[in-house]
Amino acid sequence: MAVDLSMPVLIVDDYNTMVRIIRNLLRQLGFEHIDDASDGTTALAKMEQRKYGLVISDWNMEPMTGYDLLQKVRANPEMSETPFIMVTAESKTENVVAAKKAGVSNYIVKPFNAQTLKSKIDSVFPDDVVDVETLAAAS
Repeated sequence: MAVDLSMPVLIVDDYNTMVRIIRNLLRQLGFEHIDDASDGTTALAKMEQRKYGLVISDWNMEPMTGYDLLQKVRANPEMSETPFIMVTAESKTENVVAAKKAGVSNYIVKPFNAQTLKSKIDSVFPDDVVDVETLAAAS
């Protein structure tokens, strides 16, 4: 896995229980540095102070939605490359399309488990490193 487990991850959700669930799943996957924000405005302020390797944001929040946060992150040259995974309870096609157009890295529909989260994170970080087991299996 080419994912750097030591990179800081930012969870953005206005529902404390969801923040705890995602934090626990990330810890199970081996991530060590996990911050959280309860809304898009707070998240943006944190992102201006610290460079995050990954943002996992809920869609439905007030006053700034996850979609609005995504647009602001993509518009900022210093943050525009930050991997951004949107989490939502709604699987409306138009939301998925809008998020893709806005530059979302991936999309998770609730409920989800650690395996789903891991596969979504893995797909955001292309595996540039060929591991030894793959080489051994190929020979």
